[in-house]
Amino acid sequence: MRGHLFDYTCGVTIYEMCIQEPIATVTKVKQQEKLKYPPHPLSTIELEKRASRYFRMSSEQTMKVAEDLYQNGFISYPRTETDSFSEKTDLRTMVQEQEGHPVWGIYAQRLLDPQSGLWRNPSGGGHDDKAHPPIHPTKFSAGETRWSQDHHRVYELVVRHFLACVSQPAVGAETIVEIDIAGESFSACGRVILAKNYLDVYRFESWGGSVIPTYSFGQQFTPTTLTLDSGVTRPPPLLSEADLLGCMDKAGIGTDATMHDHIKKLLDRFYAIKDSNTRFSPTKLGEALVMGYDDMGYELWKPYLRAMMECDMKAVSIGTKRKAEVLETCLQQMKACFSDARTNKGKLLEAMAIFFERSNRSSGGEQQAVGDVVRRCGLCLESDMVLRQKPDGNFMVGCLGYPQCRNVVWLPGSVSEASVTENTCTSCSPGPVFKIQFKFRRLEIPPNYSVQHLGCIGGCDDILRQLVEICGTGSRNNSNTSGRGRGNPTASSSAQRGNSRAQSSCAYCRQTGHLSNDCPSQASRGRTARAQEVDNGESSIPCNSCGAPCILRTANTANNRGRKFFSCQSQECNFFVWEDNLNGGRAERANTSASTSSGRGG
Repeated sequence: MRGHLFDYTCGVTIYEMCIQEPIATVTKVKQQEKLKYPPHPLSTIELEKRASRYFRMSSEQTMKVAEDLYQNGFISYPRTETDSFSEKTDLRTMVQEQEGHPVWGIYAQRLLDPQSGLWRNPSGGGHDDKAHPPIHPTKFSAGETRWSQDHHRVYELVVRHFLACVSQPAVGAETIVEIDIAGESFSACGRVILAKNYLDVYRFESWGGSVIPTYSFGQQFTPTTLTLDSGVTRPPPLLSEADLLGCMDKAGIGTDATMHDHIKKLLDRFYAIKDSNTRFSPTKLGEALVMGYDDMGYELWKPYLRAMMECDMKAVSIGTKRKAEVLETCLQQMKACFSDARTNKGKLLEAMAIFFERSNRSSGGEQQAVGDVVRRCGLCLESDMVLRQKPDGNFMVGCLGYPQCRNVVWLPGSVSEASVTENTCTSCSPGPVFKIQFKFRRLEIPPNYSVQHLGCIGGCDDILRQLVEICGTGSRNNSNTSGRGRGNPTASSSAQRGNSRAQSSCAYCRQTGHLSNDCPSQASRGRTARAQEVDNGESSIPCNSCGAPCILRTANTANNRGRKFFSCQSQECNFFVWEDNLNGGRAERANTSASTSSGRGG
């Protein structure tokens, strides 16, 4: 079976073949039993996720209501990581208390009837905090008069979830049929529910499928319809609160008792907003902070550092680490980040300027359109995208519909000049897409690339994409800029760059001097030795062409962030090589570096 076809001509050809010979022959019939298992016992994170998914309640409101129900004795302690009941727990007594409920009382009676065969000891989810059992009802209630709608919802969820987890799984019969039409294979799947079991009480979930007729192997028939359907890819939806809680749990951010506080803090600080469907989207402030931290070389916006802190705090609670040791390590990391952030605050201001309208500034400080229209915006389909130059001298192609449309194409940071031409690209759509004449700074691109390049921003230009990978986008390295002002960068400028980088810390080993992308503990022994040489400022190797000392630079892109490469400091030399490709001749380079440093020391 071909699946989806992305060639329209090919699809039409196959469709016409099937129309001409429409007789279908059954080549395979497979029938099998399918089970849909009930959920595991309820933990705090699952309570928050399911309340958000079923009732669109925020995690903060869910915990507030659950805490009130617990204080009044209706449910067990709502802050627990445990999702497995102890074998000593009297589950049948808990079910018996619910027999008098006007809605699910009849199901509770069936559950306790041995003749029904509905009872099933709940399966565990593998988590036990050794402190509290899973969340379950502790007192019967048909609904208190003072309860709000949210109280009714949370109590109902807890009771129905508990009854479901001690019930048998739903049983269904699935049929898969494969047919042949004009030599092409097609398949169809149908499902029929034989026994709903736990689905009778757990109304929040459903299970089913299309019903197909009964077929036998070798049977021939004429399909009632044959259609050629078109479709388009769609972007993923915004992140829901339930999905966000799942991502936080997977990344190790927060605990069952603090996750909702972390989310509330993001909303209170206006880093993100949440719509009526409990889906999140970043604000300009949030996006600017992420871009600013990224330009500084920090990973504060990634989950690694927070997850490591949570892991250390858990280690303190179980006695494998000392509190003073963990506290001192965290303070040193944050102090280094804070000191370096004050030095590089200009990068954060640049990020803020990109995402916020600067109507109170003079026109000289705005981004300037330096050419004609490049193309129609493919995101909003309403405005044009034009070439712009930012105040820091870097180039971008942005939508004129900003801030309603934030579509932007970031260009390599090595571009010194750019202008839109009359030439159009024949590959990219929607057209026309006008090509841009680029001029690059020779010292900032590899020697095998030309300084002049006529390129397309529509996605077909491999050269432009490679230069973005190597050179990055946005602001250039400050040390590189100062080096150009003085002429040729010296060894001292390279050492200063290493010292500035040394103030950043790795999220994996928690040491300064590198980021997690090139962590020595994650790399081979040889790469570890080279990283130590960089930290000591001895990062130069002799140029293979002219013999002059090379400068160690760092790529600033998502795919190559932290990856180092050597380039000759001489303007007449085009030598360039990735550091991790220097496998041969390592001993010779080490001896050369040692002799050079010895000479400097003398």
